[in-house]
Amino acid sequence: MSKYWSGLVRNIEPYVPGEQPKDKTYIKLNTNENPYPPSPKVLEAMKQAANENIRLYPTPTCDELRSCIAQYYGLTNKEQVFMGNGSDELLAFVFLAFFNPGSPILFPDITYSFYPVYASLFHIDYRPVPLDGNFSIPIKEFFKKNGGIIFPNPNAPTGKYITLGSIEDILKQNTNQVVVVDEAYIDFGGESAVKLINNYPNLLVVQTLSKSRSLAGLRVGFAMGHEDLIEGINRVKNSINSYTLDRVALAGAMASFADEEYFQNTRRKVIATREKTIFRLLEIGFTVIPSQANFIFISHPLTSAGDIYQQLREKGILVRYFNKPRIDNFLRVSIGSDEEMEYFLKALAEIIDAVCP
Repeated sequence: MSKYWSGLVRNIEPYVPGEQPKDKTYIKLNTNENPYPPSPKVLEAMKQAANENIRLYPTPTCDELRSCIAQYYGLTNKEQVFMGNGSDELLAFVFLAFFNPGSPILFPDITYSFYPVYASLFHIDYRPVPLDGNFSIPIKEFFKKNGGIIFPNPNAPTGKYITLGSIEDILKQNTNQVVVVDEAYIDFGGESAVKLINNYPNLLVVQTLSKSRSLAGLRVGFAMGHEDLIEGINRVKNSINSYTLDRVALAGAMASFADEEYFQNTRRKVIATREKTIFRLLEIGFTVIPSQANFIFISHPLTSAGDIYQQLREKGILVRYFNKPRIDNFLRVSIGSDEEMEYFLKALAEIIDAVCP
């Protein structure tokens, strides 16, 4: 611990990302990356953008990309869209823009582990809402007095999805608070809440190009909501970093929306592989939580998740293990290519056979 750290830095517990070891080549099923490359049109657009204009600042308002996204999602105009440097930075802006110290916000107790980090960093009080025994979000718990609500849909790390009807119920019960729906994984099976935006000025929908559009290395996230909400985020952004997206990222993001056929094909492939993998896991005795994401949450009744995690790592396969209450016997497994998942399933079967010969 450095003597130069502030009191804030001394006391925070930072978010821990999925490991990225370099000691050997691994099959990476631990960071929810897309197994397929981005559209060739994206790569070409980025190459063209990497020209002498890099010496100039990018547009701070991202008008062209915001207009593209507004049109794609059927919004009224670009003023309903905010662009950020990945959805993580954007979520940090959201905590500053809409949540106040002394007024506890609500989010699930098992969820994206960045939420309590942001709350601690910005001195935002929070009350975790316990998931039920099936890892479902108890909707009525969000009807209680609060200073704001945030949850992923599908949830992470469970992959469980709640319907638009349930989200609408939450919105109706919280008209004086902002409800943030974090849709990082929505393209893998769920229905986006974006269609509710024009009816609910308290709804903010956050998405990313990292997962379904294979652009995790580009860092592009965006929020959609009422113009007043977007202006609130802009006030925070322009107090920290006016230029959130660089020229190359802007070009790549625009091109990703221009190649709808490629996007739909890769999205469908991930979903198909997920369903095949679930079927095979059930056959060898695993419990699999229903998932609408590009990952699955699994456990086995006869061997611990921690042991499976370590043995898979020794076999060159990385998955995510959370040593936390209620989920310490589960593994989160990202969906890779068919070949990667076949290798994973074969290794997993060997591990289980050794326990249950």
